[in-house]
Amino acid sequence: MNYKDYYKILEVKKDASQKEIKKAYRKLAAKYHPDKNPDDKAAEEKFKEVNEANEVLSNPEKRKKYDTLGANWESYQQGGGNRQRQYRSENQGGGQTFHFEGDPSDFFGGAGGGAGFSSFFDTFFNEGGSRGSSFDGFSSGRQQGQTRTFRGQNMEAEMPITLFEAYQGSKRTFEINGKRLRITVKAGTADGQRVRLKGKGQPSPNGGTAGDLYIIFKIQRDARFEREGDDLIYQANIDLYTAVLGGKIEVPTMDGSVKMPIPKGSETGKTLRLKGKGMPKYGKPNQFGHLLVKLNVSLPKNLSSEEEMLFKKLQTLRTKTFSNN
Repeated sequence: MNYKDYYKILEVKKDASQKEIKKAYRKLAAKYHPDKNPDDKAAEEKFKEVNEANEVLSNPEKRKKYDTLGANWESYQQGGGNRQRQYRSENQGGGQTFHFEGDPSDFFGGAGGGAGFSSFFDTFFNEGGSRGSSFDGFSSGRQQGQTRTFRGQNMEAEMPITLFEAYQGSKRTFEINGKRLRITVKAGTADGQRVRLKGKGQPSPNGGTAGDLYIIFKIQRDARFEREGDDLIYQANIDLYTAVLGGKIEVPTMDGSVKMPIPKGSETGKTLRLKGKGMPKYGKPNQFGHLLVKLNVSLPKNLSSEEEMLFKKLQTLRTKTFSNN
């Protein structure tokens, strides 16, 4: 059985970085994907080879073993890989419905193409035909002569949530692949945070374990606050008189408004802090970030004649004060 040069298949050098390998894989997978080459057996086989090469070279452990042992291994049979999918979501009647989108060439084993790996791959990473533990796309091992079951594909979906939901936590119901699921958004959830729903991905094609579903939370822009870690930022506009003389302003928080004192002589850009009025710290009950209030001083416009006279008088007084000092 011939040795497979995975670097040659992906058209990269042996010292290629993971970024270079990923880029090369995506390019070749798009080129040879069965959806773009219907009824083309040569393209289908090339697509399988590209998947197999990526399976090895994108995995540091497999790549190290491959580089170390090289052509000293023998072969038989086939294996398979994982696929992730991107979904967009739409609110429908209080729930969520997710839809597939994206170029199928980015994924393993798209429609019309097999995900089977070569016998070279199988023996190289099984050491003679048995697999002691599951890996990647497989849900069970196989002794020679037995049928291997394939693990279902993993899926990945984005779920938009409001900043207030991330603050107080909530429960969301959504539908995906015809299944109605319920998920808890924990207080303090961050933008881009992932949770895994085990066994809620694609079902196995031949009776194996279902894949997992990964939900990625996307926090929508809030009209009042910006978020910076566990802190919230609020832009407060104050008039010149409050800035000069001091006073109090009303500041919104995530759980109601509060009166906040403004020190005399405050300038634009000055930041005041409301302790413990920020976001809850994820997984840390009763711990919160802070609300940072950034002041923007607004100058009065359309002054009356009397107001202009008073400002000129103030200017004269200030000039005399500084000249005397």
